[in-house]
Amino acid sequence: MKGEKLELVRGSGNAFRDLGRENADLEQLKALLAAEIVKALDREELTGRAAQAQTGFAAADFSRIRNADLSRFTADRLMSILNRLGSRVDVKVRVRPIETVQTEVRA
Repeated sequence: MKGEKLELVRGSGNAFRDLGRENADLEQLKALLAAEIVKALDREELTGRAAQAQTGFAAADFSRIRNADLSRFTADRLMSILNRLGSRVDVKVRVRPIETVQTEVRA
């Protein structure tokens, strides 16, 4: 292992895309929103119960977010949670064509 050369692979900036996930962009957005929720909870030193009292969302939701179990959440719901925690969400969208891999065909 010591003598082996490692291949450096540059990521796309989206780990979900790099792993070949079908909804990579949506999963990336949800992960970023969840990270902001966790930051807000930590900054305000809120427990799940305190966050529930402040936002009206279930304490179990905050536990799921802290554990990165985001399958039950829509991006819209995560934005609503952030809003109720006192944060404003600005989303910038950039659309570009999917890069295709070109293969060389030899006859």
